[in-house]
Amino acid sequence: MNFNIEYFNARVKKEIESWPTDLLADFARMLELLIDFGPQIGMPHSRPMGGGLFELRPRGRGGIGRAFYCFAMGRRIVILHAFIKKAQETPEQALRLARKRMKEVQDG
Repeated sequence: MNFNIEYFNARVKKEIESWPTDLLADFARMLELLIDFGPQIGMPHSRPMGGGLFELRPRGRGGIGRAFYCFAMGRRIVILHAFIKKAQETPEQALRLARKRMKEVQDG
Protein backbone atom coordinates (compact mmCIF):
# COMPACT_ATOMS: atom_id res chain seq x y z
CA MET A 1 0.00 0.00 0.00
CA ASN A 2 2.95 2.32 -0.56
CA PHE A 3 2.42 5.96 -1.41
CA ASN A 4 4.86 8.28 -3.19
CA ILE A 5 5.95 11.58 -1.64
CA GLU A 6 6.28 14.68 -3.81
CA TYR A 7 6.95 18.31 -2.95
CA PHE A 8 4.84 21.11 -4.42
CA ASN A 9 8.05 22.87 -5.46
CA ALA A 10 11.76 22.97 -4.66
CA ARG A 11 11.28 25.79 -2.13
CA VAL A 12 9.05 23.62 0.05
CA LYS A 13 11.66 20.86 0.08
CA LYS A 14 14.44 23.36 0.79
CA GLU A 15 12.50 24.85 3.72
CA ILE A 16 12.12 21.43 5.31
CA GLU A 17 15.77 20.56 4.70
CA SER A 18 16.75 23.73 6.61
CA TRP A 19 15.00 22.55 9.79
CA PRO A 20 17.10 21.56 12.85
CA THR A 21 18.39 17.98 12.65
CA ASP A 22 16.14 16.52 15.35
CA LEU A 23 13.04 18.08 13.81
CA LEU A 24 14.07 16.85 10.37
CA ALA A 25 14.56 13.33 11.76
CA ASP A 26 11.05 13.31 13.24
CA PHE A 27 9.66 14.59 9.90
CA ALA A 28 11.49 11.79 8.04
CA ARG A 29 10.04 9.19 10.43
CA MET A 30 6.54 10.56 9.81
CA LEU A 31 7.09 10.46 6.04
CA GLU A 32 7.92 6.76 6.36
CA LEU A 33 4.61 6.22 8.18
CA LEU A 34 2.78 8.16 5.46
CA ILE A 35 4.42 6.10 2.72
CA ASP A 36 3.46 2.86 4.43
CA PHE A 37 0.01 3.70 5.81
CA GLY A 38 -1.26 6.73 3.85
CA PRO A 39 -4.48 8.12 5.27
CA GLN A 40 -4.48 5.57 8.10
CA ILE A 41 -2.01 7.55 10.23
CA GLY A 42 -3.58 9.98 12.65
CA MET A 43 -2.80 11.90 15.81
CA PRO A 44 -0.26 12.61 17.13
CA HIS A 45 1.54 12.37 13.75
CA SER A 46 -1.05 13.80 11.39
CA ARG A 47 -4.22 15.82 11.72
CA PRO A 48 -6.97 16.56 9.16
CA MET A 49 -7.45 20.27 8.52
CA GLY A 50 -10.65 19.88 6.49
CA GLY A 51 -11.42 19.70 2.80
CA GLY A 52 -8.72 17.11 2.04
CA LEU A 53 -5.87 19.07 3.66
CA PHE A 54 -3.74 17.41 6.36
CA GLU A 55 -0.82 18.47 8.51
CA LEU A 56 2.20 16.49 9.67
CA ARG A 57 3.22 17.43 13.20
CA PRO A 58 6.95 16.82 13.73
CA ARG A 59 8.62 18.09 16.88
CA GLY A 60 12.01 18.12 18.49
CA ARG A 61 14.25 20.20 20.71
CA GLY A 62 14.73 22.47 17.69
CA GLY A 63 11.06 23.43 17.67
CA ILE A 64 7.72 22.35 16.30
CA GLY A 65 7.29 21.94 12.56
CA ARG A 66 4.22 21.75 10.42
CA ALA A 67 3.97 20.41 6.89
CA PHE A 68 0.65 20.59 5.06
CA TYR A 69 -0.08 17.85 2.54
CA CYS A 70 -2.82 16.32 0.43
CA PHE A 71 -3.45 13.07 -1.38
CA ALA A 72 -3.47 13.13 -5.18
CA MET A 73 -4.31 10.66 -7.93
CA GLY A 74 -1.99 7.70 -8.33
CA ARG A 75 -1.17 7.10 -4.65
CA ARG A 76 0.70 10.42 -4.45
CA ILE A 77 1.14 12.56 -1.36
CA VAL A 78 2.08 16.16 -2.11
CA ILE A 79 3.80 18.24 0.58
CA LEU A 80 2.30 21.68 -0.08
CA HIS A 81 3.83 24.00 2.52
CA ALA A 82 6.04 23.73 5.60
CA PHE A 83 7.19 25.99 8.42
CA ILE A 84 8.42 26.02 12.01
CA LYS A 85 5.72 27.14 14.42
CA LYS A 86 6.39 30.31 16.35
CA ALA A 87 2.98 30.59 18.05
CA GLN A 88 0.29 28.26 19.39
CA GLU A 89 -2.13 29.01 16.53
CA THR A 90 -1.42 27.91 12.97
CA PRO A 91 -1.02 31.11 10.93
CA GLU A 92 -4.05 31.75 8.70
CA GLN A 93 -1.72 32.82 5.86
CA ALA A 94 -0.03 29.38 5.94
CA LEU A 95 -3.38 27.62 5.75
CA ARG A 96 -4.54 29.80 2.85
CA LEU A 97 -1.32 29.11 0.92
CA ALA A 98 -1.62 25.35 1.50
CA ARG A 99 -5.27 25.33 0.38
CA LYS A 100 -4.41 27.35 -2.75
CA ARG A 101 -1.62 24.92 -3.63
CA MET A 102 -3.86 21.92 -2.94
CA LYS A 103 -6.40 23.31 -5.43
CA GLU A 104 -3.63 23.64 -8.03
CA VAL A 105 -2.59 20.01 -7.44
CA GLN A 106 -6.17 18.75 -7.69
CA ASP A 107 -7.02 20.83 -10.75
CA GLY A 108 -3.95 19.57 -12.55
